[in-house]
Amino acid sequence: MSTKKAYIAGGCFWGMEDLFRVRKGILDSEVGYIGGENDNPTYGNHPGHAEGIELTYNSDATSFKEILDYFFRIHNPTTVDQQGNDRGSSYRSAIFFQDDVEKSTSEEVIKIVEASNKWEGKVVTTLEPHATFWPAEPEHQDYLLRNPNGYTCHFERFKKPFI
Repeated sequence: MSTKKAYIAGGCFWGMEDLFRVRKGILDSEVGYIGGENDNPTYGNHPGHAEGIELTYNSDATSFKEILDYFFRIHNPTTVDQQGNDRGSSYRSAIFFQDDVEKSTSEEVIKIVEASNKWEGKVVTTLEPHATFWPAEPEHQDYLLRNPNGYTCHFERFKKPFI
């Protein structure tokens, strides 16, 4: 088995983690902060960081491209710094690529999503170089498993894949 990691952000990390955790090939998920200005960020102090997720996946069972396809089906990639009621750069749509292959795959999937015309408006997802991923506090990990009626603005908007 070949394991890899992917780093994405698409609004509140609770809902993203909850939907990805049950996907084929996902071995582990962790919520945290990525792409910001300070070391050791916290929920109350994470300037510039996105609420992101680290996905550990079996690349023999799923691909980075398939992960991105699902990512674009469970959040609105056309709103700048907003998902649902959540507003601010913490809730931006972002892909944190680790190498040129991930960057070009991300660009390719964004073009496919835009060409589908399923979303009104242009995809504003940022492509950012991978930065240190800081795990969030324990109370944020597996939040919706522990709080099944907790807040989320994420859901599968499109059943049919883009790719």
